[in-house]
Amino acid sequence: MSRIRAAVLGSPIEHSLSPVLHRAAYRELGLDEWSYDRFEIDEAALPEFIAGLGPEWAGLSLTMPLKRAIIPLLDGISDTAAAVEAVNTVVLTEDGRRIGDNTDIPGIVAALRERGVEKVETAAILGAGATASSALAALARVCTGEVTVYVRSEVRAAEMRQWGERLGVAVRTADWSDAAEALAAPLVIATTPARATDALAPSVPAGAATLFDVLYDPWPTALAAAWSRQGGTLLGGLDLLVHQAVLQVEQMTGCAAGPLAAMRTAGEAALRARH
Repeated sequence: MSRIRAAVLGSPIEHSLSPVLHRAAYRELGLDEWSYDRFEIDEAALPEFIAGLGPEWAGLSLTMPLKRAIIPLLDGISDTAAAVEAVNTVVLTEDGRRIGDNTDIPGIVAALRERGVEKVETAAILGAGATASSALAALARVCTGEVTVYVRSEVRAAEMRQWGERLGVAVRTADWSDAAEALAAPLVIATTPARATDALAPSVPAGAATLFDVLYDPWPTALAAAWSRQGGTLLGGLDLLVHQAVLQVEQMTGCAAGPLAAMRTAGEAALRARH
């Protein structure tokens, strides 16, 4: 039986949960001939790696810093990926083409929908890093009104306003010193590094609505823990990771529905084992 290969690429890659999630999906789907690995690949090494892929390869997951570096090496990308100039998924077709997509954006939407968040009138984003543009693109599908982005620099503020214009989202930017105001929004998406929002934890209001904190390790963050204590709806990085990985599995394998529950269970077990 010939092997079919897939993998996640990035740097650093050692702590990626993608192999755990994809291998769990293959087991659940009975895809015994499929394998999924991880490779430490930076931007300089990416072209040679891509050029060396043989017909046994079905797909790739891309993490930082490769989500933009991969684009010139592909034969085409989806409208979703083009909207944020970031590819996290590559499908290698039977005729040899390499097609890029972004499953982070529909992954955020799917995770919110799973928790009953279909539409909100306004929203807030904490931070303006690499994940913030995907969050904004997801909010283009979820938020009917203004999105306020809390940032530390005017350069990042200008970038987020430009992303808003490009994505068709009404974006207002505010200084990070006012970030506690964000916590009253119907939906808050935190895209910041570990500990960046810790100081906001005491400001979580009673009756908090929905927080989507994209971190999964360490978890919970101080902000997430405070949000949960106030009874708000809480989503974490594992929710995003699982939902975007389900979409990757579906694209790479051709299966109609990725095994969400099995993948989530595997991810939760792997995180527990780390602590």
